[in-house]
Amino acid sequence: MMRPQLHVLTDPGLSRGRSHLEIVRAALAGGADVVQLRDKTLAEEVLTAEALKLLAAVRQAERLLVVNDSLRVARRVEADGLHLGPDDIPLAAARALWPRPKLLGGSARTVERARQLVEEGADYLGVGPVYGTTSKRDAPGAIGLDRLARIAAAVGVPVIGIGGITADSAAAVILAGAAGVAVISAVVAAEDVRAATRAIRAAIDAGS
Repeated sequence: MMRPQLHVLTDPGLSRGRSHLEIVRAALAGGADVVQLRDKTLAEEVLTAEALKLLAAVRQAERLLVVNDSLRVARRVEADGLHLGPDDIPLAAARALWPRPKLLGGSARTVERARQLVEEGADYLGVGPVYGTTSKRDAPGAIGLDRLARIAAAVGVPVIGIGGITADSAAAVILAGAAGVAVISAVVAAEDVRAATRAIRAAIDAGS
């Protein structure tokens, strides 16, 4: 079974005018395992249409598509996974409507929150920001590698480090105990998305 180690999240504000599909195709070619459609600017119908485009590309590459925030869109397109943040519906409520083997992810920055989300049904956790990040204006302070390691050791599901991760730091995140990394600006804002993804892929492999 594929180990979903490299997650690439889309962001229309960082994509240099390129479409979600253009970014995703290049990221997949560079070695992304999981693509997460993250776009808080689109109406549900438009987001659904975008998700269907990405799903076709992901299926062709035999990778995974996760939808951020919207359970309705994830169900409509039959995505592989759904990721919910702290401001979305509770994971326990989503899990009832999104049964396994569909993947359900949550966001945590403390051991207590991580354990709670696993109890509610999380299959994996996005943990961070590990480093300072510019991808989210309201992002909290960096948690660092030590806390990432404590969270990874405290739960029995894969922990995916997120926040300010680049090709230079991805291996350290893996060595700290994360099962994988999630990136936004390091890939989406890159001039050459495929090359940027490939560099992070190589760093992950070096740390694994």
